[in-house]
Amino acid sequence: MDPMMALWIFVIGILIGFLAGVAVIYRRGVKPWKKEAQEARHRKRSLSTTYGKITEQFAPFMDQYPYAAKHFRFIGSPIDGIQFTGDAIYLVEIKSAGSQLTARQRRIRQLVEDGHVFWYTFEVNDGRQP
Repeated sequence: MDPMMALWIFVIGILIGFLAGVAVIYRRGVKPWKKEAQEARHRKRSLSTTYGKITEQFAPFMDQYPYAAKHFRFIGSPIDGIQFTGDAIYLVEIKSAGSQLTARQRRIRQLVEDGHVFWYTFEVNDGRQP
């Protein structure tokens, strides 16, 4: 066999072996670690969501809350609640841990700021009156 051909076969064999080794290391080492990291990120997001929901429930009772908690009514979604005062009504969104308003919440805020908030009375006919 020609020595150059043997050298090329040896180099190609080393290269294939190296690539196979990298693939094995990736499958056994890196891939499970990536999956574990992704699951940890998911758990963290889930805990942040739970923390936010708990905070929403208790925020009106915190000392920093500027209004009377007994006049706060929890709604839940898309805004957290309505605060009634003697001379105003506030739509309240409680944020924790640096969270931001969603696009829908920003749209609601803009509608309120633009004066597109109205009163509507819905009367239910229970069948007793024509």
